Amino acid sequence: MASRSVILGIDLGTTSVKAALLEAAPGDPSGFVVLASCARAARAEAAAESAAGGAQGREQDVSKIIGALNECLAALPPQQLRRVGGIGVSGQMHGVMFWKTDQGCTWTQGGAAPVVEPGAVSHLVTWQDGRCSSSFLASLPQPESHLSVATGFGCATIFWLSKNSPEFLKSYSAAGTIQDYVVTMLCGLPRPLMSDQNAASWGYFNTRSQSWNLDILRASGFPVHLLPDIAEPGSVAGRTSHAWFEIPKGTQVGVALGDLQASVYSCMAQRTDAVLNISTSVQLAASMPAGFQPAQIPDPTAPVAYFPYFGRTYLGVAASLNGGNVLATFVHMLVQWMADLGLETEESIVYSRVIQAAAQQRDTCLTIRPTVLGERHLPDQLASVTRISSSDLSLGHVTRALCRGIVQNLHSMLPCQQLKEWGVERLVGSGSALSRNEVLKQEVQRAFPLPVSFGQDVDAAVGAALVMLQRNHNQKES
Repeated sequence: MASRSVILGIDLGTTSVKAALLEAAPGDPSGFVVLASCARAARAEAAAESAAGGAQGREQDVSKIIGALNECLAALPPQQLRRVGGIGVSGQMHGVMFWKTDQGCTWTQGGAAPVVEPGAVSHLVTWQDGRCSSSFLASLPQPESHLSVATGFGCATIFWLSKNSPEFLKSYSAAGTIQDYVVTMLCGLPRPLMSDQNAASWGYFNTRSQSWNLDILRASGFPVHLLPDIAEPGSVAGRTSHAWFEIPKGTQVGVALGDLQASVYSCMAQRTDAVLNISTSVQLAASMPAGFQPAQIPDPTAPVAYFPYFGRTYLGVAASLNGGNVLATFVHMLVQWMADLGLETEESIVYSRVIQAAAQQRDTCLTIRPTVLGERHLPDQLASVTRISSSDLSLGHVTRALCRGIVQNLHSMLPCQQLKEWGVERLVGSGSALSRNEVLKQEVQRAFPLPVSFGQDVDAAVGAALVMLQRNHNQKES
């Protein structure tokens, strides 16, 4: 296997798909070298397959996601792909898609390389899906879990479909996240395998017993035959059933991971680090002290959730729905206003100008609560602007207040004092929205008086590969 020492990491994100090739750093078992990487925009947004999904539905075309994945593989160096001895996969949590067992994909000869293409599959209903109203969620049975259920969670979506589109569900025999689907297809598994990381993100999963709430679900008419089998994160799901591009048949594939856990794994150098990622949404995650066990009764109003990590440990996570997407909404609004006034401009130009204006406006009394998407623990709390005065209406004031609001909203969910009580000594800041926005960085340092390391590349594809790399190293050691 020495000649096949390269690990392929894959991340199937909301907006893009990424693949990375890693190798252990010479003489450093904890180090690694990224040999090559590639990202492709998924551009997979699709109209809801079920008309009943309505305007709140958020779905993606699986064939476009897999097309982007195949493009990534085609762009990687063939000579390195031949050396791949393991594949780690992560992807967007909470979402759900369906497929027909034995008809989930087809393998075709795409040019010189075998390519996997979706077969009898549904759309992916993503984590952003909003079809499950507060009243609908209140009608569902109480889970036997420390995690409550929110709209966009796989089990909530399946409940909704079983009540509103039962014929739709009858067309399929298996379900999983998009990353579970990819692992199932690569390995030709008869049933999907799911890590507890992804299972917990669906709801109705007990992390202590490592099992679905089958009795509760059956009693409510839930189609439990669709639920995947459970496997340990970091374990091997199977081996590739076909050669894939230049990757040999029989290559080990890890059980799919959650993108949150894979992202944190990629950059949490010490247990005393907390990882702050501001991209489309925002996540602030810290490793919980050894032996920590969450309360077994879910609290839907709690702003911090505890997600399974590795080795039966937990991450304490404040996951805000309002991050870079709020800034994008603000910029889009400005561009639309300008268009209404007869002035055409590019959103990228407006974005850079508003950040420049805010950088020059170091403070403001204007207060913006930026929760245009609500929050999972406060789904009905929308955005608001207060303390408006005639002196605080410049573009700089408004943008500064908006950036401050995004960070303060997160701080209200997981205060700095709580992080310190968990033993956090440093903040690792990352994400596309944070890396390109100096004002957000200033506001992070203002709200979290801890040493902050910006510019870390939180990369779920790298994290997924690292998990497999570490597994191989541990096996050699033992």
